[in-house]
Amino acid sequence: MLTTHPFDDDKLREECGIFGVSGSDSAAALAALGLHALQHRGQEAAGITSFDGHLFHTHRAMGHVAGNFDRDEVIRSLPGTVAAGHVRYSTTGETALRNVQPLYADLATGGFAIAHNGNISNAMKLRRELVRRGSIFQSTSDTETIIHLVATSNYRTLLDRFIDALKQIEGAYSLIVMTPEGMIACRDPLGIRPLVMGRLDDAVIFASETVALDVCGATFERAVEPGEMVIVQGSEIRSIKPFAPVSPRPCIFEWVYFSRPDSIAGDHSVYSVRKEIGAQLAIEAPVEADLVIPVPDSGVPAAIGYAQQSGIPFELGIIRSHYVGRTFIQPGDKVRHLGVKLKHNANRALIAGKRVVLIDDSIVRGTTSLKIVQMMRDAGAAEVHMRIASPPTRHSCFYGVDTPERAKLLAAKLDLGGMTDFIHADSLAFVSIDGLYKALGEARRADIRPSYCDACFTGDYPTTLTDQDDTSVVDQFALLAERVN
Repeated sequence: MLTTHPFDDDKLREECGIFGVSGSDSAAALAALGLHALQHRGQEAAGITSFDGHLFHTHRAMGHVAGNFDRDEVIRSLPGTVAAGHVRYSTTGETALRNVQPLYADLATGGFAIAHNGNISNAMKLRRELVRRGSIFQSTSDTETIIHLVATSNYRTLLDRFIDALKQIEGAYSLIVMTPEGMIACRDPLGIRPLVMGRLDDAVIFASETVALDVCGATFERAVEPGEMVIVQGSEIRSIKPFAPVSPRPCIFEWVYFSRPDSIAGDHSVYSVRKEIGAQLAIEAPVEADLVIPVPDSGVPAAIGYAQQSGIPFELGIIRSHYVGRTFIQPGDKVRHLGVKLKHNANRALIAGKRVVLIDDSIVRGTTSLKIVQMMRDAGAAEVHMRIASPPTRHSCFYGVDTPERAKLLAAKLDLGGMTDFIHADSLAFVSIDGLYKALGEARRADIRPSYCDACFTGDYPTTLTDQDDTSVVDQFALLAERVN
């Protein structure tokens, strides 16, 4: 099968995108629009749950938002003025309909639907304890742990039960919860995963990125703060902060790759930050060349910044086709290899005889970079230099990003020379961690807590990693994966 973006097969993938709306007669339709804008954050499955004042209604499906939520009969099956949506790329649990969110349960306090972006790093330990106490899990998703913690809490009100549940979990989460009383949106105390709030007439809207607000015509109000819960009940909105305050550490990779370039994240234009990363890269790793070429599409802003800073012309040396279907049957290795060119092809007339600088956002396993460099050489490039708009990815992420185990990360296995040889480039360079922070207008100092979660580059994890450190839990997870796959 040829995926939508063959060059993205070797990318870090965000786990999910979430969207919620309260107070609109077109709640489900708005949720579908919002999920379209967040499709890049999860392409395996999508779901929407609505509430009509009496009943909850859910439609969940494998695949993209388009084709599943662009039919009138689907939207009509989701009545109500409140709705929450989710797009998924799994990092925990198998790819199956039972793991597609929002997850729903009937609790003693009434219906409870939850959409989650992030990853609970002690989910397996909590799951083991909950099962021992009698909980029966219906999915393999870490998100279901939250439902069982709420259901088994000894507190009386739903809000107190929810807070009690969140105080027991570790890791990263942005959540949208629907109950008969209203909607709750919240972020973990470190604010690792993003969540913003907007308005559309009388409706309140929450989304993983501001672009989802733009697409549905809403006005951005502010980010949901780290450790904050925003509670919407009819026309009443209130905010509480039930957790001990800590210094936030949002995921720095949002600005490198995850967020759409037309989003605003943490008061920064994602597009502008990526251009500045490219400029920093040009300062740190200059090279004599004829063309700066982006690896589409994520490398484009950084390539523009590199070209502007270096004075080397920016050109589209790799042309992407937008008209290839999601699947393509590939009967053999030769056809499978050629299939990549259906989506991306070298601009041969431009490249032949030229010294080119390829700009990409990251190197994970290195397999994609190898193919791209070879594509340039096959097109007649005289020299191929690779520049990467992030530091080397040497560590796995445990906060809602699908990262290969560390042994499969190219930068964890090889030094710079070894990586250069592996991808067959004439030279290779990464932006430094200091350069990345400079692009965000900050400095990373070794003597103070960093402003962002940059653990995939530095190994400096901002939370404990209970499941990862507990070998018995890791073994249980492996056994669970074998049973469900």
